Amino acid sequence: MHKKSSNSSKEHGVTRRTFLGTTLVTGAALLARGSGAIFGAESSKSANVGTNPTWKLGGDLTVNRLGFGAMRVTGEGIWGWPPDRGNALKVVRRAVELGVNLIDTADAYGPETSELLIAEALYPYPKSLVIATKGGLTRPGPGEWVPDGRPQHLKQAVDGSLKRLRLERIDVYQLHRIDPKVALEESLGAIKEMKDAGKIRHVGLSNVEPEEIERARKIVPIVSVQNRYNIEDRKSENALAYCEKNGLGFLPWFPIGGTRGLKPENALNAAAKAHGVSVFQVALAWLLERSPVMLPIPGTSSLAHLEENVAAAKLKLTPEEWKAINALAS
Repeated sequence: MHKKSSNSSKEHGVTRRTFLGTTLVTGAALLARGSGAIFGAESSKSANVGTNPTWKLGGDLTVNRLGFGAMRVTGEGIWGWPPDRGNALKVVRRAVELGVNLIDTADAYGPETSELLIAEALYPYPKSLVIATKGGLTRPGPGEWVPDGRPQHLKQAVDGSLKRLRLERIDVYQLHRIDPKVALEESLGAIKEMKDAGKIRHVGLSNVEPEEIERARKIVPIVSVQNRYNIEDRKSENALAYCEKNGLGFLPWFPIGGTRGLKPENALNAAAKAHGVSVFQVALAWLLERSPVMLPIPGTSSLAHLEENVAAAKLKLTPEEWKAINALAS
């Protein structure tokens, strides 16, 4: 999703089979009771506040905590149109049918393709749908991600996203990456201008450290942070702690992880077998229980994987399972 992910296409190119083996059951089996069973009130009965099913972004946008990342609906290398456009549209629509009401995208995905597909699939939008997009990374070619935090570029990027998404105001606009060649105050100053003009409701950040979040909040109110975070990669632990302390939503990108692969037999695999689900669902359930501010946005171009991902919102790990999985961090 990001420049840090010039490796991005490689990271997301890791298949579910190479991560930890084949899925133990399909998400469809868990969806037999319908989407209400996934995002139902039952999930709020857990003693662990991390499993509360919803979060209020900016204090006024209620979202189901398991969202959808729309990067993978584009072509190979996150470039151009998908090989099966009809399937991409079905995936986006199915996400909403299953109860997802937070969709994350960016002008760099395609570029522009992801935003256009979202509008094609869902416009006119359901009232409860929150679309978060990003600007500040440009795409000279497949696999290339170049920061551009110049005020002029960001203002044009906001207007471009508004047009492609067919919106008058973007719910959450995130600075995709701080441009080392441009002062943060200049980049966010431009985004603040667009917010003041009524084109942005809330502002978020991506790929940032706590000091940068603190600095940004002196320029414009920040409601969310999107950093890479999963069971194996917790380099953003400090950023997550900052979000918890200050009531900001934390959107972990690449939430399932698996770039290095895990050993065939471990706590994650054991929990999957015990619950009769896939290891990917367990990985997402662990994130949801990790923190009440955690808003995972797993992405996929597969309907089956989408249903499997969304079903993870219903999975409850035992305290012992959660602790054992938590200990897997390197």
